[in-house]
Amino acid sequence: MQPIKVRAEVADDYRSIDVVNLSAFEGEAEAQLVDELRNSDGFIPDLSLVAELNGRVVGHVVLSKVKLKNSQGNSEILALGPMSVVPSQSHRGIGSELIEAAIARAKPLCYTAIVVAGYPEYYQRFGFRPAKDWGIRCNLAIPDDALTAMELKDGILAPGGEVEYPEMFKALF
Repeated sequence: MQPIKVRAEVADDYRSIDVVNLSAFEGEAEAQLVDELRNSDGFIPDLSLVAELNGRVVGHVVLSKVKLKNSQGNSEILALGPMSVVPSQSHRGIGSELIEAAIARAKPLCYTAIVVAGYPEYYQRFGFRPAKDWGIRCNLAIPDDALTAMELKDGILAPGGEVEYPEMFKALF
């Protein structure tokens, strides 16, 4: 099997990323969200990653900035998602490689935590824990147990609080 190459997206990848999202989610909402994220203040080019297999983009993940509001004030943390892999390439570890690479790239950029809305069983294997363990909730219409979080700096989530996802995420939830 050819090795999977994970790298930051470039403008030439945009159409391929759209195709990955459209095929993975069978709808346009996630592709639209990625496009809106690219044009937002929360976008970090180095944290929008593609997975290539045989020179073809087969997966994508993006980490973007969100606010965490609590008794300590507002801080900036990261939200993971959307994350997608073309269905024909699923179960090959591509999603895992994307997530691990995104986490590894976020740490040296001095971000303190990552949250993700959706599929807690999947994300917990990467070290994410239920956000409610820290008393963290979010402004999306999701069940409490669907929000997971990971500290990149110990103790940063201890005060709890509310993650404020940008309005563009509400189209998915």
